[in-house]
Order: sequence, then structure tokens, then C-alpha cells
Amino acid sequence: MAERSTSAVDVAATSGGKPLTAKAEQATTDGAEAAIKAGTHEDTARAEGRGTARDARPSELHSGHKLARRYRLEECVTRLEGFSSWRAVDEMLRRAVGVHLLPADHPRARPVLAAARSAALLGDPRFVQVLDAVEENDLVYVVHEWLPDATELSSVLAAGPMEPHDAYQLVSQVSQAMAAAHREGLAHLRLHPGSVLRTESGQYRIRGLAVMAALRGITSEHPQRTDTEAIGALLYASLTQRWPYENNAYGLPGLPKGVGLIAPDQVRAGVHRGLAELAMRALVNDGATASRQEKPCATPEELAKAVAAMPRIRPPEPTFTTPPGGYQRTHYHHGAYGQPPTHNGRPVHPAPVPPPPLNSRTGRALKWSVSALLIAALGLGSWQLADTLLKNGEPDAPSSTSTNDDAPKKKDAKPLQISDVTEFSPLSGPTGKNQQNAADGNADTAWVTGLFLNHPNFGNLDARAQGSGIIVDLGAVREISGVDVSMYRSGHTVEVRAARPSARNPTALDDFPQHISKLEKVGGHFKKAVKTLVKTRYVLIHITELPTDDTGQGYRGGISEIKVLG
Repeated sequence: MAERSTSAVDVAATSGGKPLTAKAEQATTDGAEAAIKAGTHEDTARAEGRGTARDARPSELHSGHKLARRYRLEECVTRLEGFSSWRAVDEMLRRAVGVHLLPADHPRARPVLAAARSAALLGDPRFVQVLDAVEENDLVYVVHEWLPDATELSSVLAAGPMEPHDAYQLVSQVSQAMAAAHREGLAHLRLHPGSVLRTESGQYRIRGLAVMAALRGITSEHPQRTDTEAIGALLYASLTQRWPYENNAYGLPGLPKGVGLIAPDQVRAGVHRGLAELAMRALVNDGATASRQEKPCATPEELAKAVAAMPRIRPPEPTFTTPPGGYQRTHYHHGAYGQPPTHNGRPVHPAPVPPPPLNSRTGRALKWSVSALLIAALGLGSWQLADTLLKNGEPDAPSSTSTNDDAPKKKDAKPLQISDVTEFSPLSGPTGKNQQNAADGNADTAWVTGLFLNHPNFGNLDARAQGSGIIVDLGAVREISGVDVSMYRSGHTVEVRAARPSARNPTALDDFPQHISKLEKVGGHFKKAVKTLVKTRYVLIHITELPTDDTGQGYRGGISEIKVLG
């Protein structure tokens, strides 16, 4: 019986020719070569004492066994329900891979192959990629990426609850990835802390899309709701270090029996309220009650949109601690940093270097320098004395020094009281939410725009729209000296304008003819001052281009805090 190998390339060929992996051409060549040599491969293998796939069952495989003369099994990581999972080495590309193995006559073999081929077609880098889906004689195996530098979420949570920024990144990235998978008709159904990996760069990768459920024989009548509740459970666990059900799971303690599902901020003090409410909205189908009467999230798409509507949670500021005993002087000696020379285990401090003798070249230069300074000092003193004597002879002559006590002093700029803020959106509907957050005195909240695709100028939906921003109403005409603005993130293109003193409820860009700052790209915080005080009641923070979103899939921006100075 000739062996038949189905790689990711074969999957593409049967699905309209869509390329799947960078090794497509090589995999096709390998399959052809295997077919040509099928008649001699088994005899050669037996002569070398290696055995073939025809002879081996998953329960009989061992470390060192080679599949398709390419994938060498190294370590069995799971053996359950008739299948096994291995860490292996792809000897052709010299890289680590993972392999799921099960007999070809296993009742789940066909669903596993179908799931692996569908997952390979997705090609989304946020998922651990399927590299090969192979049926070889009596075996079916699925080869996938192995990420040696990534850490399972279960290990991350074993160290303690996550910081709000990390939990926000987790739910944001996982919900967006699963929303993309469901748009292609793929579900996971086995999302848990063991199937989510965090890389060293802080990105999250999901493994086992469709395949893990097929291996376990899991199905769902409502796959979107199942995956959404699973993401809610991941967020709940990241905030509380508890699994949101009564049973302990994945190294996490469950909730007390008989109390039901309680909000994360009731389980642990100091939990971010917005994230706690989001977890309850995702878990609402398991009996939770969404806070503030918010609509439950029943699909990953709805959950991703709810995350995007939240004010961005900033990473914590780095902290610096003083080492025991305080800071010490650092010594640099012969290239060793912070380590003075030692003798018999005791530090040896070098003897002080004596000053150069005065009869040396350096000493003579020092004498001439001191002499020149003394002569200059004597000359200056004599000139000042003569000038004072001359002026003392003129009783009406003013003093040579002045304190400028009567000169006008420049007032320090102080924030003015803000009466109201409104969104600037002259030709379209609202571009963001929570506009009051732009001037609520809290830099951790923000007015945030929606997500715009393809173009940073708000999607280029209407070239006349002239961007968006925030209009600040001071309540009355004031004299302003500048603005102090914190942005949602760096990378906006912004200008600051002021309306005429006589303006009432300005809404168009032409209603703000006075320029406080020019149009330019700014960082996360900028401060602008004017040379001449500007009289106005309304100030416009005008945004024409947005920075990229955290996911890199579009453009999103906003304003965290505005201060108008006067």
C-alpha cells in the first residue's frame, strides 16, 4: 500500500490554490519523492531496525521514532483517549514542532484531519499554525508550530493575578483573534489557560484552533457563545487568580461552592472595575449579571467591540528601588564595573595621586594660569573702584545696579475652569465615545475613537470630513496662554485652534480661525504656549490623522486629558 501524505500545500490545492506556508514547494517535492520510493522505503526501514508507520501504533511509538523520514519524536507530552501529543524535531528545517498522533481507524481521525486542514487555511499569525496534516498508512498526524520561548497562561497565572494592562491586552488580543476565526467559520471550543501562550514580546498566541476540540470529540450548538464564555473565563482568572466555577482547574482554585458566579471585584480587592464588568458580560450566559445594564456579549465580535470601546488602560510606570545599604560609589578600574581591586579578599583602595610638582611642565602652566587670573582680577577691581568714585561725585546719578522691582512680572499659567466638552465631527456622526473623559481630571480615562481601516485620516470615508477632535467650552470669554494635552497614545496629527470671542456654539472648522499651534504629529503628551494671549471661549483640539491600533489592523486614537491654561 503506497503511503499518502497530505501537507498544507495539498490543502491549498484543493481549496482554490491559496498558499498556506513558506515550505509549499519543498513539501510538494517531498510528497512526490515519497510516492516514488514507497516500494523500497519499508524494506530499508526494517533493515535499519527503525520500523515504519505501518508497523507502529500510537501506543507503541517511542522517542527517536521518525515520521515521513522527517519528524523525529522527542518527548510525549500527552497520551489520552487513544491519541498522543509529542514534541518533535523537523530534521529537514531543523526546528522544533509539535505533533498530534492517532490511529487512522480512530473514530476521530477524519474530523481531526478536516479540522487541521481548515485551521491551516486560516493562516492567522495570532494562532499557532498547522504545518502538515498527514495520513500515512495506519497513522494520522497533525504537525504544528512549537514556540519554545512562549509561556502558557496557566504558568503566568500561577505567579499571581495580572496587572490591569496585561489583562486588557489578553482579552483584547484573544477576542479579536477569535472573532477573525469565527468569520471564517472556525471555532475553538477548548479555550483555557493551557491553550493560550504569551510570547516574550507580550503577544498572545492561541493553539489548537478546531483541532483540540476534534481530538476530544467536542461539539457545540452555539460555538460563538461557547468561545465567548471561555474568553470571559480567561479574563476572570487573570483578574482574580481563580477559575470562575466551583471546581479547581488549570492550577487555579475554583469559587466557593454554593455561592454561584460572583463579580471579580467581589473576589479580590483592587480589581479594575471596567475589566470586571467586561468579564461578567462575557460570562452572562453562565448565570452572571452584566453590570450597569450593559448588553451581554454573546460572540467574540461583540466582546472585541466592547473591549475597543473601553478607555485604554496604560501600562504601569516603572518603579526603581534603592538597594540595601543605599547607593554606593561605583569604581571603574581596569575594565571591571563596580568592583574595586582586592588582595586576599579585601578591597584595596589606590593611593591618592599627589599634585604635580611646580617645577614640572604642568606646574609651570599652573603658575602662569594663576598669575593671569590675579592680574585680571586686580584690573577689574580697579576699574569698578574708579567708576564708583566718579559716580559718587554726581549726586543725581542713578545707581549702577537695579533690582527691577517695579518691572512687570509674568504670571504663571494655570488651568482654567472647563464648563463643557463636545466632540468635533462636522460632517458625520460621532467618531468616539465618552467625550466627557477628555476633561474629567483623570488621565487614566479617555475619549476614544472607533477603529478605522486602511487610512489614518479616519478611514478616508469622506475627504471633506476634516477629521475629528474635542471642543472645549470655558463658559465665558477668557484670556488663554496655551494648552496642556495628554493623548490616548502617541502618533496623532493634531493642531489647536480657538474660536472668535463673539462665537456661539461653533461646530465647523472655519469657526476656529485663531491658531494656537500648527498641524503636526505629536507624542503622548504635548504642551503649547502662545506669545500673545488669545481671547476666546471655545478651544478646538483638532485631530486629522490617527495612530495605529494596538493590533496593527487599523487606526484608533483619542484624548485622555485637556487643560486650557490662562
